[in-house]
Amino acid sequence: MADMKDRIKGGIDNVADKAKNATDRFGDATNGAKQEGQGIVDPAKDGAQQLMDRAGDLTGQARDKVQEWAGEAGTAAKQVGDKVERWAGDAYEATADKVSDFGKEVTTLIRNHPIPAVLIGLGLGVLLGRSARMI
Repeated sequence: MADMKDRIKGGIDNVADKAKNATDRFGDATNGAKQEGQGIVDPAKDGAQQLMDRAGDLTGQARDKVQEWAGEAGTAAKQVGDKVERWAGDAYEATADKVSDFGKEVTTLIRNHPIPAVLIGLGLGVLLGRSARMI
């Protein structure tokens, strides 16, 4: 009977060893798969991080370029505005001088020849009155 117990115990130990070996092999296979998966995931993760970093860099560069262009556009617009202001001022001064000179000449002409000036004024008034009736 002791012999039978030893054989049963030996059989149980043998099955337990085989189960343990199978479990160890399964664990090793799982660890190997995990390591292989990690070997695939890590480079993919690193690549994604590099892409995100590069996208962030490009976004920063684009923002800087837009700010630079906006500054240049503002400067150009200010320069154009200054030029237009100078041209308008010059045109106003030239026109004012010419009108002033013309006014002085007309005043001098009327003072030197008052009767013809009054007759011309009356003639123009009659012509304008007749033209207004026709329209």
